[in-house]
Amino acid sequence: MPDTSADPTGESTPSASLNKAGIGNWPAFRAAGLDIPRVEEVAKGWTKALSGVSRPWLCWKVDDDWCLVQQRLVQSVGWTPVIGYDPRAGAPKKVIDGAIVIDFNDGLGLPILYPHFPLEFVFRFTDKLAFWHSDLLLPKEVMKQVATEFNNMKQGQTIATRPERGFSYMFTNRRKRYWELLGCTTRLASAKQFEAGCGWWRPFSQHPNCPNEQERLKRSHYHWDHGGGIYYWQKFFGGDVTPLTDRRIFEGHFTKIGNKNYKRQFALGENWRRLMSAELVNNFDLKAACAKVGLSDLL
Repeated sequence: MPDTSADPTGESTPSASLNKAGIGNWPAFRAAGLDIPRVEEVAKGWTKALSGVSRPWLCWKVDDDWCLVQQRLVQSVGWTPVIGYDPRAGAPKKVIDGAIVIDFNDGLGLPILYPHFPLEFVFRFTDKLAFWHSDLLLPKEVMKQVATEFNNMKQGQTIATRPERGFSYMFTNRRKRYWELLGCTTRLASAKQFEAGCGWWRPFSQHPNCPNEQERLKRSHYHWDHGGGIYYWQKFFGGDVTPLTDRRIFEGHFTKIGNKNYKRQFALGENWRRLMSAELVNNFDLKAACAKVGLSDLL
């Protein structure tokens, strides 16, 4: 039975499959001719790159200057910046001492790559991984509080952002998910999520570890987007997920959400086509963004 909760902007061409596989989409992953053993082989390189690193924090580069501020902020709380990047934006040109650059696309050759891709496979390459959006900057006080929460995590736990929603959110499953805006996960939690077929990719009802069509249909009534599977894992598998509760997190999110003046770049109505590198710098001034959250000294 087809998954009616799948991305409504989906396409079925080979080119679209390759693109959408890179953002973390199970039907596109299969249509593009990819498989789990190939990712497992590629992930050996990720493991080697993070050998001896106990506190890796993924910073996904779409713009060098924004990524540089994120690197400095991560290092200020005792974590190691790990820089991945969308191939459309290219490898980072500005890297602080101690940061680690990983080409997560090496061996995959995908035209688009989102951080969701490696996030699904954390259990294959590190004991713990913090992560956040490329357009998020936290005040130093909030950053320290969040880092302390991440430091104190136990194996089997995931910490993630719960989107702010209206009253109606309480009464519908289709809108409920956890968000990768900011979070941290552990190897054991990632492994359990993958085993249950409830990871970070969309739509999780099409996860290869979903056991049968009856279960697939049940899952299709839950949120199809990234993080819907994490909510489902918590609800039906007793998964240990802790939501971040500090509302100040959202103050430093420089996003299109709720921004009527936001100018999208090459979106063509399909979110996965967005050129984040152009959107970020064309919609937000980094100096003003840093000033807003008290990070001007990190420029």
